[in-house]
Amino acid sequence: MTEVVSLPHASATVDNKGVACLWIVSNNHLNILGTPVIKDLITALEHLASRKEIRVLVLRGQGDKAFVAGANIKEMAHLDRQSAERFISGLRDLCEAVRQFPAPVIARIPGWCLGGGLELAMACDIRLAAAGAQFGMPEVKVGIPSVIHAVLMPALIGPTQATWMLLSGELVGTEQALAWGLVTEVVQPEALDDRLAQMSELFAGLAPAALTQQKRLLRRWEKLSTTDAINDTVAEFGKAFETGEPRHYMGQWMKDNT
Repeated sequence: MTEVVSLPHASATVDNKGVACLWIVSNNHLNILGTPVIKDLITALEHLASRKEIRVLVLRGQGDKAFVAGANIKEMAHLDRQSAERFISGLRDLCEAVRQFPAPVIARIPGWCLGGGLELAMACDIRLAAAGAQFGMPEVKVGIPSVIHAVLMPALIGPTQATWMLLSGELVGTEQALAWGLVTEVVQPEALDDRLAQMSELFAGLAPAALTQQKRLLRRWEKLSTTDAINDTVAEFGKAFETGEPRHYMGQWMKDNT
């Protein structure tokens, strides 16, 4: 395992299988997102996105108390309109860097996942949570609306559930989060890292160009009508055969199944 990013508020490693791990380095175990943390994470993601050997990215905080327990209220309490827009633009850029990352991104969620932290988690492709984790969008309780990647919530969990979470600010546990589709999977806390390793190895073993293409298609389908998206995929299917991966992986499948 090689360290490839070392910043005051972000560090990252990549192993020989192409599994990258990005740590949020905060001053506390709640992994609060303030401007310095946000800036370092964006810088780290830009670097990691340029590394072709990365097959999957794990995004995690320090410790097991929280994934991210929200944005920095102490910083936000002193904002005016202009500085508030700068702050939220930075958080938007961080979430979008995760959402547009070329490889699959797995959020490791051992505990609290609130506000901007839940938006960051929703920008990930996979959300793996430990039983007992808590999720919420409590912004209305501190006088602000949920914005930027809270927009993903209605499509992710449905308008009824999203309306409740966004208007009430109430928390939901892992059982409800799993039933609603807010998380991908829930495991016992002691099994979290083993399951994370299994998921990471699964993605690392898949055809990398096809996986990148599939994620790019998922993002593009969000912008297209159903008919346009269907028709758009015909050319994409053809492009896949220019990579050499179908010949290699289909050949291996036929060898293993004859």
